[in-house]
Amino acid sequence: MAGLPHNKMALDPALVRLGNMIQNRYKYFRWTKRTAGITLVYVAIIPGIIGYLGYNNDGLWDFRAKRRGDTVYER
Repeated sequence: MAGLPHNKMALDPALVRLGNMIQNRYKYFRWTKRTAGITLVYVAIIPGIIGYLGYNNDGLWDFRAKRRGDTVYER
């Protein structure tokens, strides 16, 4: 009983191919205009916008120890 291959299933060739493609993606990557543009957006532009908004709103809102009628706006 021990050591027998129970519940052996046939592997789906499409899933095996997908798994191999995901594991070896770095081998076939190429820089194109599209990949460079997407990388620029996700590495520079979006973090820059979030940083700019965070820097401008730093200390502007205070949500701690507020009572009814008090404003959360600090300027």
